[in-house]
Order: sequence, then C-alpha cells, then structure tokens
Amino acid sequence: MTPTPHHAVAIVGGGLGGLTLARVLHVNGLSAAVYDQEASREVRGQGGMLDIHEDSGQVALRAAGLLEDFRALVMPGGEALRVLDKHAVVHLDEEDERSGNTRPEVDRGHLRDLLLDSLPTGTVRWGAKATGARALADGRHEVTLADGTAFTTDLLVGADGAWSRVRPLLSAEVPAYTGVSIVEADLQDADTRHPASAVVVGGGMLFALGDRKGFLAHRESDGSLHVYATLTVPREWTSTVDFTDAEGARAVVLEQFDGWDDSLRALVADADGPLVPRLVHALPVGHRWDRVPGVTLLGDAAHVMSPLAGEGANLAMIDAADLGLALASHHGDTEAALAAYEQGMFPRAESAAAESAANLLVCFSDDAPKGLLEMFAGHHRAG
Repeated sequence: MTPTPHHAVAIVGGGLGGLTLARVLHVNGLSAAVYDQEASREVRGQGGMLDIHEDSGQVALRAAGLLEDFRALVMPGGEALRVLDKHAVVHLDEEDERSGNTRPEVDRGHLRDLLLDSLPTGTVRWGAKATGARALADGRHEVTLADGTAFTTDLLVGADGAWSRVRPLLSAEVPAYTGVSIVEADLQDADTRHPASAVVVGGGMLFALGDRKGFLAHRESDGSLHVYATLTVPREWTSTVDFTDAEGARAVVLEQFDGWDDSLRALVADADGPLVPRLVHALPVGHRWDRVPGVTLLGDAAHVMSPLAGEGANLAMIDAADLGLALASHHGDTEAALAAYEQGMFPRAESAAAESAANLLVCFSDDAPKGLLEMFAGHHRAG
C-alpha cells in the first residue's frame, strides 16, 4: 500500500497566487508542494492581459526575484485607454505614455510561465483536483483528491479560487452572484482580419458603456482582441443560451445590444470561435475569519471580487509574497506567521473589494460612462 504523501507546506491551486507563494518560499530556502487540477501546464490558454501594479504585483515579483524578467514580458502600448458610449462617441482616448510604468500590461500566460519556470522540477503536481479538506487530530490537515488519493500537510494554503475546497475549514461564506454576467469573445489577428475593431479598441483597454451594460475589450500580445460583452441580467440568463451554437449565441447576445453602434456590435458579431459565458461572483466586502491553526487562504479563495478594480491577480500575488516572507521571517513559528499575514491581508482585501463593488455600480449604471469618466478625471487630478 502506497503511503499518503506528507508535506511541510501544501498549496492547493497553481494559479498566479499559488505559484508566487511557492517561488517566494523557494528563494527563502523553504519548499512547498503545489497541487493543481489542470492535467498539465499546456492544457488550456490562460487568457487575458493583466496590469501589474507597482504597489502590489510588482512588489511580489521583486520578492520572488523575478521583477527584471517580468519587465521583459511587458507589452508596449498596453496601458492605452479608450472610453466610448453606446453610440461609439469617444469621450476619452489616452495613449500609453509609459512615463511612470506603474501598471504595465502583461499576458497572463506569459507571467504564469515565468513563475512555473522559476520553480524546481516537480513542485507542481498536475491533474490533482482537490475535492475536500479536513483537520486531523494531530494538528495536520488532509486533502482528498478526485482520483481517490490524499495527502497531508503541516500547513495548508488554499489558493484554489472562488470555489475553494479549503475555504470551508475557515469560513462558511460562499461567493454570491453580483448581478453581472460576461460573455467573452476573441477576434484573431485583428489588425489584418478585423481592422475596424482594432481601431475601436485601440492599443490597450476599451470601455464602451451605457444602459447598464457594455463592451470591455483589450488588445493582447499576439495581436488578437479579447472582448467582454457585459450584461446586468438574472443569473439564469446564461443558462437559457445555447453557447455550443456559436452563430445562435452571437445573435442572442447582440439582441441585448439593440440600438448600439455597429462598430461596437461587431466586437461580438465578428468574433472568431465560440462565445464563453461567465457569471461574476463576489464574497462579502470585508470577508475574514478567526485564526485556525495550520491553514489559511490567499487570492480569490480569500476575497474573490468583481474584476472592475483590476486587483484580482495583483492581490493574489501580494498575498502570496506577504505569506511567504512571513513564514520565512518567523523561523518555524507558523502560527505567528499566519497571524501576521492575515492581519495585513484582511484590510487590504476589504479596501480593494469595496472599490471593486463601487466600480461595478459606476460602470453599469443608467448614465454610464459618465461616472467612469468622472472617476478617471479624479485620478488625473490626484496624480
């Protein structure tokens, strides 16, 4: 009979947060095992561009010893910004001046590869989907996997996203639907195959808003456009659409944008490949828990929120760096390290979650994009 594997530190979830934690521990002479449900690192595209913030994501990369390598991955021009209304009237059009480089854009997949390649071989256990976790009598924790196996650990870190299997050890809260659903689309080789859409989106990020809905889109490093058709609809709405029928799904989504300018509707009408629906969920603002020995959370497992503050990946990475550095600096006193980490993480996450919830209302209000433009103007004045 094969003995149950045991680890000093086990991280459930091999996203950016889990990988950053493993890397920060590694550079500080500590080892961790990462368990991820994906069959391999190549099994699916990672999607999307990320703006990595100077005061969070970049701080984490510095702690991981990867900041200079990260800078080589930054997409030129990615911080450009356009804000339009439903009639495609341009209200804001900013180029990426790259003067401060405070929020450079990077392909999520490239950043994940950077982190994966920085870890010792075998750190990540692929095809290991966690199905549950429980405390053992000796203070350790056991995690069961979908293949029927299990492992034990002295310190269990849930970095496994919104529907974390580790979170129930700490909190009874589950993410709630925000009232907003997203349908994702892609336009490949945009400058050549979709030149009009390439002009509409510009070199970076597009917000086209109105009537409590909108098109958010950004240019990716491979020359494609990634589009988020965003709707305020009941949570059941996506289940009424057959997304296996790409042409039919496009027609249903476009019905939601009747009266919008054709240049914006084309972001979905001309999409290459299938549309992908996503429901936006969030934990309560200020979600926290009482200290439980031997277990903690980071990233979306701890504080999933809407993407409208642009903080998800950055928070996951700075959570991971703070936790890794706390474990390294407390010299084996795991509980002191976890207490210190959570003391800093909770208020930071609460602030970002409050901003995210507020931005969701601003972007999808009846008079949008008015509130978003006012918000950007305020940022410029503050800067």
